[in-house]
Amino acid sequence: MEFLQPPGWAKPRGYSNGVAASGRTVCVSGMIGWDGQGVFHTDDFAGQVRQALQNVVEVLAEAGAKPSDIVRMTWYVVDKREYVAAYRDIGVAYRELIGLHFPAMTAVQVVALVEDRAKVEIEVTAIVLV
Repeated sequence: MEFLQPPGWAKPRGYSNGVAASGRTVCVSGMIGWDGQGVFHTDDFAGQVRQALQNVVEVLAEAGAKPSDIVRMTWYVVDKREYVAAYRDIGVAYRELIGLHFPAMTAVQVVALVEDRAKVEIEVTAIVLV
């Protein structure tokens, strides 16, 4: 895996500008803040992020992938201000579940998610070295 940092660019915080990798591609659907049984345990934004990330880790494991294999993450949030206000707690959950691995990332505010109670949806692409 090669992290792409053009010369002279400021180093991004918490993500990478780009990632180049080759191997088996694993695509994880958008994961939201409910458990594997479809039950929400919190309406707290950071709590839902933690659960969504846990879901990502569990789906990756089914493919023999680890969080360090993630090359791209897309975050869909329904409230940008709530997302920004939860940065600290999100960072704690991220480091505990994903580690100090920062793939290419995009965060987008959306009008709504399909599940009304969901505050965040995270989709992932991973590349597992073969």
